[in-house]
Amino acid sequence: MYAEERQRAILKQARQNGRVDVATLAAAFEITSETVRRDLTALERSGVVRRVHGGAIPVERLGVEPGLDARDVVMTAEKDRIALAALEQVPAEGAILLDAGTTVGRLAHLIPADRELTVVTPSLPNAFALANRPGITVMLVGGRLRGHTMASVDSWALNALKDTYVDVAFIGANGLSVERGLTTPDTAEAMVKRAAIASARRSVLLADHTKIGNDHFARFGELDDVDTLITDTGIDARTADEITRTGVKVIAV
Repeated sequence: MYAEERQRAILKQARQNGRVDVATLAAAFEITSETVRRDLTALERSGVVRRVHGGAIPVERLGVEPGLDARDVVMTAEKDRIALAALEQVPAEGAILLDAGTTVGRLAHLIPADRELTVVTPSLPNAFALANRPGITVMLVGGRLRGHTMASVDSWALNALKDTYVDVAFIGANGLSVERGLTTPDTAEAMVKRAAIASARRSVLLADHTKIGNDHFARFGELDDVDTLITDTGIDARTADEITRTGVKVIAV
């Protein structure tokens, strides 16, 4: 098993169990304790776990939300595939909404300059990515800029989205599950995501498989509030079937 594959497995176990310890991981993967510590250090540098005595805890258990830079270097290949698949859902013309987040941000960079689109976004990085494309009109949603995600939140953002109607909204989430729905750590961002879904004729959720089964503090919708989930092939078949039974189309790439 390659180090990246092993680290993904360690992270999945940490999220399922609430923590992992070095000795158990070393025995399970038949590797040395020093190798486990290097894996945990790599995961900590990526911003997804916090080292503790004898092991590590996933950051969501600590109420810590990784910043954009930390999240952008995690699951990069999966996010690239998800964004490419999402591009097929972007119409040739019309209006779309791009939510904040690193996976949706990858989609922003892929949208061709010759599309005749109005793109509504609360995300400053998404607006910058699209600003110089001649066929695209960028409507930047105003409001308080949340530095952690570089996204507009609070009442100005909500008022703008209340009077907006788009063909497709591309939404990101920190967590999703059949039991708890769609979640994110921050209540202000949750309100904007909820308004974004309400503004769209159709909503597409972009989330790699590590988000699935994860629950965060603030819920912004039920699973069936979105029409399609685009994820990666790391999703297990039983979970994909459970999500499909809620009425959501699951695309794993």
